[in-house]
Amino acid sequence: MSNKLIDLQNISKSYGSNIILDEMNLYIRENEFLTLLGPSGCGKTTTLRIIGGFETPDKGQVIFDKKDISKLPPNKRQLNTVFQKYALFTHMTIAENIAFGLKIKNKSKTYIDDKIKYALKLVNLDGFDHRMPDSLSGGQQQRIAIARAIVNEPKVLLLDEPLGALDLKLRQDMQYELIRLKNELGITFIYVTHDQEEALTMSDTIVVMNQGYIQQIGTPEDIYNEPENAFVADFIGDSNIISSTMVRDELVDILGAKFTCVDTGFGENKPVDVVIRPEDVELTAPEAGTIQGVVTHIIFKGVHYEMEVTANGFEWLVHSTKMYEVGTKVGIYIDPFNIQIMHKPVSEDEEAVSIDE
Repeated sequence: MSNKLIDLQNISKSYGSNIILDEMNLYIRENEFLTLLGPSGCGKTTTLRIIGGFETPDKGQVIFDKKDISKLPPNKRQLNTVFQKYALFTHMTIAENIAFGLKIKNKSKTYIDDKIKYALKLVNLDGFDHRMPDSLSGGQQQRIAIARAIVNEPKVLLLDEPLGALDLKLRQDMQYELIRLKNELGITFIYVTHDQEEALTMSDTIVVMNQGYIQQIGTPEDIYNEPENAFVADFIGDSNIISSTMVRDELVDILGAKFTCVDTGFGENKPVDVVIRPEDVELTAPEAGTIQGVVTHIIFKGVHYEMEVTANGFEWLVHSTKMYEVGTKVGIYIDPFNIQIMHKPVSEDEEAVSIDE
């Protein structure tokens, strides 16, 4: 991966007694698609606004390309922001909207015309120059907002929940558009969303946040397959999260039954949390399973069946391409590699630990 482009050092931000960010450290590399992911109020938009210059941190520094830009206004930063509300000027044509930033910079008419053509082609809206924003669909307006940002040749594009107002099909189309744009433009994207699927689909790196702290930083695969804690596991996709006991290395007691796993270093007879993804729960004939249960609920989801199986007092969520009728007695088997062991937090505070990369 390329060089460090943005470095947030010990960033803190409060509104009154409400701490939004607490000593946050994070760096973003050149040409990276980095997503800040988390529930409402976790601090992700505040982080984006601090990078963009719309908010000033109470303490800490924003380093951009080795220079401290903490005090620079937004228009002096090599960044452009695309908001969820698009913020297009309704009284201007599409061409005038795209040209707005360039006119402020006193660029020549020829330069501006070339840039408008280039940007419209890039977002697949050739020939839309003279249309008005209110004649466009939500997806088209979103593309124009992106076109307006990229003509300024920013080093970084900040995107604050830009697909939130679109319907599902359009949102998925736009996800692929954004990946294509990022690859073609070769610029850094910093993306804010609370949508896990969006983050997993588009990102090189995901930063999972909760209550002003970074919970985990990693690739989509790391975050999904190796969650650091129960919050991350639960937030990224469906999971079976079960309070268990680590008997010894490579052996865990889940709901009173011994399961072989591959994790080591958790000590002996120690309380742990176990995460098992629904697609990793294998249903077998009762006698072939490590534990036995009964199918209590089933929904057809298209690519798989989603079932609930009550076993040893726990409602297991199971995804399988094979259907088992409600009332069927089944066994549950889990491959040792699919059992993810995590330390149990000692206190509530420890559930939101800052991870300094």
